[in-house]
Amino acid sequence: MCPTVWFYLGEIYRLQEVLPWPTLSMVAESMGVSLQAASRMIRQMAENGYIEHEPYKGVRLTPAGQRIALQVIRRHRILEVFMVKIMSFGWDEVHDMVENLERGVEDKLIDRMDKMAGYPKRCPHGEPIPSKEGIMPVVNDRPLVEWPEKIEARVSRVKTHDPEKLRYLLSVHLVPGASLTITDRSPFNGPVHLICQGNSFVLGSELAGELYVEHP
Repeated sequence: MCPTVWFYLGEIYRLQEVLPWPTLSMVAESMGVSLQAASRMIRQMAENGYIEHEPYKGVRLTPAGQRIALQVIRRHRILEVFMVKIMSFGWDEVHDMVENLERGVEDKLIDRMDKMAGYPKRCPHGEPIPSKEGIMPVVNDRPLVEWPEKIEARVSRVKTHDPEKLRYLLSVHLVPGASLTITDRSPFNGPVHLICQGNSFVLGSELAGELYVEHP
């Protein structure tokens, strides 16, 4: 199978976490290609039984496509953990580096990296790592913007790979595992007021929407 197909399937899986039927334009934008290029690949993957494509609705992985997508995601997240935990790269650096690297990494090397990193359950950004059998762990969290005030929460995962945002979140200790409490929120989709590790600060609604939290 063409490696490009792997990455399309992995990206469609991620998009389905947000929208059950991602649109063709969403797929094209996420992959950084033209609509025409995405359309050709979608048609090929549908012919091979990896996705369902309904015009004017979007695309969705078939069971066969999902199995491949979960292996792609597993490889990517293990590589990220290895580069952060073993090679000491920053969590703001590894996403793009791994996208350029992962095409040529054999499965046996991924298995060795997994072992050296201590068989991690989540990537540096808190996203769950699927098992070798293709099972994605269930994560019960929600965006920070939906969390009630005065109730302690723990950062579960950060759903952005923007290096500037990640560096800022690290500077205020809003990383997976950190505890926080919303003290107030401004009206009309305004910023969220937080306390994290004894420090009070304000987080914009856009970034608060990309920060997922769970019960401690």
